[in-house]
Amino acid sequence: MAIVSVVGATGRQGLAQVKQLLNQGYSVRALSRSDSPNLGEFTDKVQTRYMDIEDETSIEAALDGSQFVFYNHPLHLNFKREELATKLGRASKKVGIERLVWNTASWIPDRPGDSHTYSGNTRGLNALWATGVPATVFGAVLFMDNLLTDWARPMLIEEKRYIYPHAPDIGANWISLDDVAKVMMASLDRPDMIGSWMNIGGPERLRGAEVAAILSEAIGFNLAYEPCTPEEFAQLLVEAMGDTVAEENRKGFASYIAEVYHYNNTSPTTPFAVNTDYMLERLPEIKLETLASWASRQDWSGNNNFRPSGG
Repeated sequence: MAIVSVVGATGRQGLAQVKQLLNQGYSVRALSRSDSPNLGEFTDKVQTRYMDIEDETSIEAALDGSQFVFYNHPLHLNFKREELATKLGRASKKVGIERLVWNTASWIPDRPGDSHTYSGNTRGLNALWATGVPATVFGAVLFMDNLLTDWARPMLIEEKRYIYPHAPDIGANWISLDDVAKVMMASLDRPDMIGSWMNIGGPERLRGAEVAAILSEAIGFNLAYEPCTPEEFAQLLVEAMGDTVAEENRKGFASYIAEVYHYNNTSPTTPFAVNTDYMLERLPEIKLETLASWASRQDWSGNNNFRPSGG
């Protein structure tokens, strides 16, 4: 079976892709800056190779021998999307990668105008196309799995509060990380998707109060929905990220997050709303999971088990 190299395999997004790739019989190569990355239950089921995403020679050595690449951009290098896409694309082209699939983990602007920090995705896409590597790019707008992280779960379980910085009338197409991985896999057999990009999301466009109601049903008690300001949310996220964000970068990171959510609440381009009719027309084999379905299969008991931070 074909080898798929997963860049960012140790993160939440990468681990979901590893799981789904293994389920479909692919051989998986996990790429990491660690010589012995922790992949949890998948550690003994995948190959591993060292890779430094900022070193093109390292990238070539890590990718050599694989047919496909799944790319998850590192959060701490968010402002280097164009540079890293160029390096990864050139190295992939050089070693003969048949398809590179980039999960931007955020909205890709779909019309002219002010696109705030999301314009980095546009520049990254253009840089990737310029390398000539066969590639497909997906912009997943908002992950259901975020609700399991340290900025969300403790308040859900311990304080019975659902806090989010969206304006109450803003709808969002939450998507599970498993579905993101399935979408990425589906594109591998689609030559018509070479050189294309698409924003992806879940089947429902939910407002904050609707999210709280669905989670209340799944968890087993009523949650209070509390919209917060982008600044309050940014501080929650920085605290949840802990040591993964260096002390000297925390103020800038918080400012960036706050600006993103101010834009999300006021932009006419609605970054968290996805045209799922078009998405499913292009990918009819994908069956998207609802938030209720996703929430019902999570373990919400207690709050002492391992939780990821915001990353």
